[in-house]
Amino acid sequence: MCCSITSKASRTGVPPVVAAFPRSGRIPEGAEKSVMTIAAAASAFPPHEYDQRVILSALQRQWGPKVDNPIFLERLQARVGVDKRHLALPIEEYNDLKSWGRANNHWIDVAQEIGEQALCRAFTRAGLAPTDLDALFFVSITGISCPSIDARLVNRMGLSMNLKRTPIFGLGCVAGAVGLSRAADYVLAYPNHVAAVLAVELCSLTLQQEDISIANIISSGLFGDGAAAVLVSGADRDALGPQILATRSVLYPNSEHILGWDISEKGFKMVLARELPEIVQEKLGPQVDAFLAEQNLTRADLNSWILHTGGPRVLEATAAALGLSEEDMSPSWDCLRRDGNLSSASVLVVLEEVMLRRRPPAGTYGLLAAMGPGFSAELVLLRW
Repeated sequence: MCCSITSKASRTGVPPVVAAFPRSGRIPEGAEKSVMTIAAAASAFPPHEYDQRVILSALQRQWGPKVDNPIFLERLQARVGVDKRHLALPIEEYNDLKSWGRANNHWIDVAQEIGEQALCRAFTRAGLAPTDLDALFFVSITGISCPSIDARLVNRMGLSMNLKRTPIFGLGCVAGAVGLSRAADYVLAYPNHVAAVLAVELCSLTLQQEDISIANIISSGLFGDGAAAVLVSGADRDALGPQILATRSVLYPNSEHILGWDISEKGFKMVLARELPEIVQEKLGPQVDAFLAEQNLTRADLNSWILHTGGPRVLEATAAALGLSEEDMSPSWDCLRRDGNLSSASVLVVLEEVMLRRRPPAGTYGLLAAMGPGFSAELVLLRW
């Protein structure tokens, strides 16, 4: 069992606070609405951490004889904006991953290890015990398991036997934000409950070693391994984090070809269309503006931005679409350099970074946003 906290946190005595805006007009200060609050965010990583140059050297040994111009491989890797990454396995063991089944078995083992660590750290930061958790939304796109990882964690961590579990597969990079939205929906219905979203991604285990396509080469330099957990408390629970005021899911029509996996007997092969940044730059701004307008807000009212670390071109397109400054984007850029793109866990790691080290002033608004296969986006409005 992971956590030493055993006492129940208080479920009563919380003064009413503002939670969600109506369709028009701002809620006056002190208005009584149900509130969903982020109680804690925490990350965890495998112990195998490598400088990007070490990973590049390993890839050059693998792919160098197969590409027409080895310098091309180095240039593509240099563009991803990553300094170092964590890997699920020691780097020398990847050559032995000759089957999808073997890679997926490692995914099951490591996902449990770092998933437990992330949840434990979140419980400790929120002052909660594992048995305080009422619902768990588990998201991943880099492996599969039945029983799912959330079920395996119940016995491993001493979670409640009555825990409501929702494993979610297929949402990719947007899944961390979607899981956060669904956790907020849950505690809105059950205000005396606590829900968690746990994102675990081991992108290195999906590497296609024989694929020298540009999409696979870029992915091999961009994506890292890690986990993130976020606890969301209902209105009847004490919590000191930002309030979740509103959420929105967006699916862009006829865009299935933009991002995702081609799945075969060899595992997961990256689908990454060239036009992805252009779609972000064209579509994201109007969707954000429409979402904020429903709360009688504009981008100028927002003080903080928690954005998925989709890679340099995606971050640049996001900044252009939303008119954001270098300071606005700095948490995402810093997390990208430090950890790479962690798929669904990325936006939750940026949330942790902001909560721990860059906490905005109380009463200010922020937006959490991620994008993923579908092509889709998830928007979460926060108030600190």
